Amino acid sequence: MLTPVSEHELLLFWLQLVVLLAAARGLGHVARVLGQPRVVGELAAGVLLGPTVLGRLLPDLSAALFPGDRVQSALLLGVAWLGIALLLVVTGFETDLPLLRRLGRPLVGLSLGSLLVPLAVGLAVGWVMPATLRGPAADRLTFAVFVAIALSVTALPVVAKILTDMGLMRRSFAQLTVAAGTVNDIVGWMLLGVAVGLISEGGADARALGVRAAAVVLFVVLALTVGQRLADLLLRRARESGGYAGALTSTLLVTFGLGAITQAMGVEAVLGALIAGVVLGRSRYQRPDVRRTVEVLSTAVFAPVFFATAGLYVDLAALLEPTTAFWTVVVLGAATVSKLGGSVIGGRLAGMRPVESLAAGLGLNVRGAMGIVLAAVGLALGALNAASYAIIVVLAVLTSMAAPPTLRAVLRRLRAAPEEDARLAREELLAGSVLAGATTALLPTRGGLNSAVAARVLDGLLPPEAGVGVLSVRAPRAEPADLEDVRRTLGARRHEVRHVEDTDPAGRILREARLGVGVVTLGINDDYRGSHRLSEPIQRVIAACPVPLLLVRRGERVRDAADLDGRALRRVLVGVTGTVAGRAAEEVAFGLANRLDGRVRAVHVLQRSGERDGSATGAAVGAGEEPDGPGARQLARVRTAATAFGVRDLTVAVAEGPAAADELGRAAEAWQADVVVVGTVLRAVDDRPFLGHGTEWLLENARQTVVVVALPAVGADE
Repeated sequence: MLTPVSEHELLLFWLQLVVLLAAARGLGHVARVLGQPRVVGELAAGVLLGPTVLGRLLPDLSAALFPGDRVQSALLLGVAWLGIALLLVVTGFETDLPLLRRLGRPLVGLSLGSLLVPLAVGLAVGWVMPATLRGPAADRLTFAVFVAIALSVTALPVVAKILTDMGLMRRSFAQLTVAAGTVNDIVGWMLLGVAVGLISEGGADARALGVRAAAVVLFVVLALTVGQRLADLLLRRARESGGYAGALTSTLLVTFGLGAITQAMGVEAVLGALIAGVVLGRSRYQRPDVRRTVEVLSTAVFAPVFFATAGLYVDLAALLEPTTAFWTVVVLGAATVSKLGGSVIGGRLAGMRPVESLAAGLGLNVRGAMGIVLAAVGLALGALNAASYAIIVVLAVLTSMAAPPTLRAVLRRLRAAPEEDARLAREELLAGSVLAGATTALLPTRGGLNSAVAARVLDGLLPPEAGVGVLSVRAPRAEPADLEDVRRTLGARRHEVRHVEDTDPAGRILREARLGVGVVTLGINDDYRGSHRLSEPIQRVIAACPVPLLLVRRGERVRDAADLDGRALRRVLVGVTGTVAGRAAEEVAFGLANRLDGRVRAVHVLQRSGERDGSATGAAVGAGEEPDGPGARQLARVRTAATAFGVRDLTVAVAEGPAAADELGRAAEAWQADVVVVGTVLRAVDDRPFLGHGTEWLLENARQTVVVVALPAVGADE
């Protein structure tokens, strides 16, 4: 039976929240103004309101506001632990697993060095620390493991924020630092499960610890596989319902559910919350507004209350005791030296420059929020006492405060290598990309060669980590379509094939298109030529598609699936207009040519009234020349964009005539192009989608494969 909370206890709880939140937010703002992470000010709020300051200056007020009885502590700590869960979810959102796979050898070296050296040093330091610093439930080994984890973890959100504020996030060393910090945290929280097992088992039982460690690894593997599918299903259902509240509820259910599982395993809910963030962040069905809501709730309300509450348990007067003060200095020195030394050693062995590995070590040396969470868990479990808790919290705060100025000092000496400068310039250009940043795509299909061509175009456009959803909608009781050519074309790219039955194929495709995909691709049937007609379902999809749409009609040179290796798609002609749709068409052309090691010819048509003046293709400009005259600015922009996309063989040309489509068709014939790419904005005429007279003329008459990049009209996207 539930025991009711008294009116006075509830009043006190609300007053505590008001005071803690106001103080934490206020001092957090002061910390940001002073160039420090917000967590420093939020923790300072709790220190000021706790026994260190308020408890000594106004003990009666402190005792009245924070009496510390069981009920009052439970109410406040309930909110604080919710703050921990949301904080770890946000950290999981920032975990980029594809980045970990891409970075390879440098990441392995930096991660091992920055993790193993602090772990070893932490175990040694924790082992020799006096028994007076151990918590009531900890033996020497348990305490040493907690110290080792405290030295090895990295505050990933703090590191990412510091690097972002300094404008360094896309630098190679910064990417490695964030990736290595991710590895440090995941391993650190898994080791926390081992430490909890030590306390639960009452000491070092090799068999029990082995079982616990295996259970933690198994949980992570299952969460990232089976759990990912279940979370995707839950988020998909919520998104199909169209309700923001349902999507937010689903996100919190996944968070609390995985937290409850790890808590039941005796591993602490923080690991479950972190993995929940990774799973939710990877799902293409996650709504961006829900993710922002969770981040805002964490950073604006729950995390500040948690950090302020953590500060309430810190009595800095304990640091004045000689033994505690001595070991504070030892722990701080060991943590800093081991992180920096391990990072430099690991980075150098992995091929990083000395100044890069040093900068990475300074970033990884930040414990920040993760160190405070670990200290709170250790105190709650009885692994730490008040003195050792204060030591770990001071370590977290001082390393966070030291990171920005030391990083700035070292980075003044760090110069980017030429290849990194080129990469940064490319990323800056691609930041304004219309399509190339898409991370998911939808390919509705009933099979056939046109869909395989569409898959090849899509594969060329998308970045390597992007996934494709292949959707085959058939009438009830109809035979499933043969999608083998589509599967083979997508190859190793991550893709999911789904066969569904529906009496309304267009409605089903449109519902799928609203579930977070970045682009939809359709292969147009061969009977479009001559008939100039699209099926009614395809017309509905084109007219109402809420995201950019690729329409692909294969050309005469593509006779079978064997031609899709590039032989019939390597010479790509693209019309240059300078519009948003035109730039999207350029991205498709460049991506396809780069994927198939092909050639691109960019043609800018100057439309004039009356008869066409000049040759069909106009004046061509070679790869080493600069265009001049009309259209020069557009073609110079195209050359820069093509280089950023990795196109090695580009020519540009200016044509002139009354109809752009005619000129592009003539240019394609004269250059013997395999593919023609054009961009357009969808419009509706007489209740049917209208792509533009020139675009529809090319689709019906061009002998080449035609790719139309159709962008929805303004306001079409929800």
